Amino acid sequence: MELRTVNVTRYITPLREGGSLPALAEADDGFKYVVKFRGAGHGTKMLVSELVGGLVAQTLGFRVPEMVFINLDEAFGLSQGDEEVQDLLRASHGLNMGLHFLSGALTFDPVVTQIDSLTASQIVWMDALLTNVDRTARNTNMLMWHKELWLIDHGASLYFHHSWAGWEKYAVSPFVQIKDHVLLSWADKLDEADAAFKKILTPEKITYIVNTLPDDWLNWGGSEESPDSIRQVYIDFLNERIKNSAIFINEAQNARKTLI
Repeated sequence: MELRTVNVTRYITPLREGGSLPALAEADDGFKYVVKFRGAGHGTKMLVSELVGGLVAQTLGFRVPEMVFINLDEAFGLSQGDEEVQDLLRASHGLNMGLHFLSGALTFDPVVTQIDSLTASQIVWMDALLTNVDRTARNTNMLMWHKELWLIDHGASLYFHHSWAGWEKYAVSPFVQIKDHVLLSWADKLDEADAAFKKILTPEKITYIVNTLPDDWLNWGGSEESPDSIRQVYIDFLNERIKNSAIFINEAQNARKTLI
């Protein structure tokens, strides 16, 4: 899970379908990346969600584009003609998040492509764990690439951290938003997914994933908490949700009954 660090060499184009204005850019390793910027609306908290969510997905065996730390030099982007883009780049100097660009990938369409019920159940389980509100029919955040399913964009996960205080109640929340999940109607093996994934996401694995977060992303201004204490909250939150997974499984199963 060790992430490489690369440097942006060329800003190609903004991806305006993303609410946080990500961009397609080229790095000094010769590859193209979808870059998520620290200067966007939710700041580094969105990068935290993206990284933790992506690493959880990888740990559970899902295909996720390679994630990298991506540096943005202070001089980069000064020649951009778009004022909005220039402001974003100016606010994003330092360490950002990049995901390998899957050239030619198609957005997953549940009408065109059906997936098996176990895979659907596993994705629903993971999104309920992460409280990912952004895997709906309107925006599936899944791609088909070389006839394989890839998961992208976990930046809307872990939304408890936008309020931060009282994370304990969010850790045992049923996550009612699961009713809008694009795969819920196919997810009839949630108990099976729960049994398998709880064996994989051990406290040791969760700690390893969260410890991947750089200190530079855990300084939210005005907070007296250290990066290590912030990491501990994420570790405790995820472990508590896993321990109480029956709460969000029951919510998903009840929501599913209204669809079938």
